[in-house]
Amino acid sequence: MLLDIVDFRGDPSSRRAPQQSPSRGVDRKRIECAVREILVAIGEDPNRDGLVETPSRVARAYEEIFSGLHQSASEHLGRVFDHAGADGDFVVVRNIEFFSVCEHHLLPFFGHAHVVYLPARGRVVGLSKLARTVDVFARRPQLQERIGTEIATALVDELGASGAGVVIEAEHMCMTMRGASKQRAATVTSAFRGVLRHDDRLRREALALIQGTRTD
Repeated sequence: MLLDIVDFRGDPSSRRAPQQSPSRGVDRKRIECAVREILVAIGEDPNRDGLVETPSRVARAYEEIFSGLHQSASEHLGRVFDHAGADGDFVVVRNIEFFSVCEHHLLPFFGHAHVVYLPARGRVVGLSKLARTVDVFARRPQLQERIGTEIATALVDELGASGAGVVIEAEHMCMTMRGASKQRAATVTSAFRGVLRHDDRLRREALALIQGTRTD
């Protein structure tokens, strides 16, 4: 059965990443010094008009981009409420827009995460909390494969879901700006935990819901 399903493409306002408070663990001055050194190393003049403020701009941007390093999924998944009869019914949120940074080249990758879980003991979480959980793991130096695994694991460990799955579709700038230079190449990864990892029927049903192909 299906408890709830949300497609974040349906409302333009939902495509905006949730607002995050600046993290407290970022050393802005150290970032500024490092950026200045990078500018010198590539042959630029960090004192020219267009670059004078760049180190401080990058520091402020990094504080937001990597804010997930100083957050925990439990901040969002711990805020549960009871919904009698929810057990056994899927909750699906599709097309959660995210932005992350590849840990190999510190270049962006971005796309959409599709999240599904099976509640246990009547414990469900607000749908916006699932989007915020995606951001917790996306807003840090990452691998696409790891993001899905971490989200699914958090849903089982923190929320207590009996099963969880995450499918991620993303475009990586490290593939399009450099190296292979393959424009518009999409990378798709999936991760399943709990009963969705071991029960083929439930996993197929979850994937059908994510793909929007469920007919019953």
